[in-house]
Amino acid sequence: MAKKSVGLGRGLSAILGEVEEAYQKDLNDNSGLVVEIDIDSIKPNPLQPRKNFDNKSLQELADSINQYGLLQPVLVYENIKESDSYYLIAGERRLRASKIAGKTSIKAIIVEVQEEKLRELALIENIQREDLNPIDLARSYKELIEYYGITHEEVAKRLSKSRAQITNTLRLLELDKEVQKYVLENKISQGHAKILVTLPAKQQIMVANSIVGQKLSVHQTEKIVKNIKDNKSNSVSKNNTLQPTNTNNKTLMKQLENICVILHSNKISANFIKNKLIVEFSNDEEVKRFKNILLNERF
Repeated sequence: MAKKSVGLGRGLSAILGEVEEAYQKDLNDNSGLVVEIDIDSIKPNPLQPRKNFDNKSLQELADSINQYGLLQPVLVYENIKESDSYYLIAGERRLRASKIAGKTSIKAIIVEVQEEKLRELALIENIQREDLNPIDLARSYKELIEYYGITHEEVAKRLSKSRAQITNTLRLLELDKEVQKYVLENKISQGHAKILVTLPAKQQIMVANSIVGQKLSVHQTEKIVKNIKDNKSNSVSKNNTLQPTNTNNKTLMKQLENICVILHSNKISANFIKNKLIVEFSNDEEVKRFKNILLNERF
């Protein structure tokens, strides 16, 4: 089939509209927008906002492609320095899954794109069409804001989303790097992350480790964070905190932090000050809960 490129002369909205039109049509029609190209002729997208790809999800998509075919073409632009060579704009999951499925060619829409529009097109197309991890999504929003010098409100208008959704997603970048890694690895959900971002970094890590280790629900996490905030005595000053002077102390500190989180979740007051773990009981019921925790929990 002869190649037909979609031009960007009328602006970004025009190309997205034409791409959407092609997506809605039968991919075997004669419109010429969708063509079949050699899968190995496509180079990775240097502006891909998605950084993490789940192997199980890719295999499921590959199985679907083998069974039903590719339902949406990838979006590419031609490499002017090398004939019959292309750069991927959007659809990296589809491209990777097609390779796993053993395909030698792939359906694509070829775009004539101005260099200054390429980044925006790649970001917006991926944001709109791919199920990005919340952290990757937040990074994409941030890149749009910084690259174009626009506000949260302007990003919201471009993406047809609420300003609050943009702002709340961007807040996830305030999470400690270790907690962000948990989100990227899908060990904790966006619901968990939204609660954790309200805590200082040290407490974020403490609660995040407990979420992963004990498979806490969002509701359970809310209760723990509420108890931490309500009990100011649990906020220990830096000078009084057990200092991790060596590997053993770091391990011990993490264990003590986990113990405190577990006790807080059971409404038992606990903290460690000057190398001491202090547990306070208000009634006999708390003592019984504490005993059961010691018997049943593995710290």
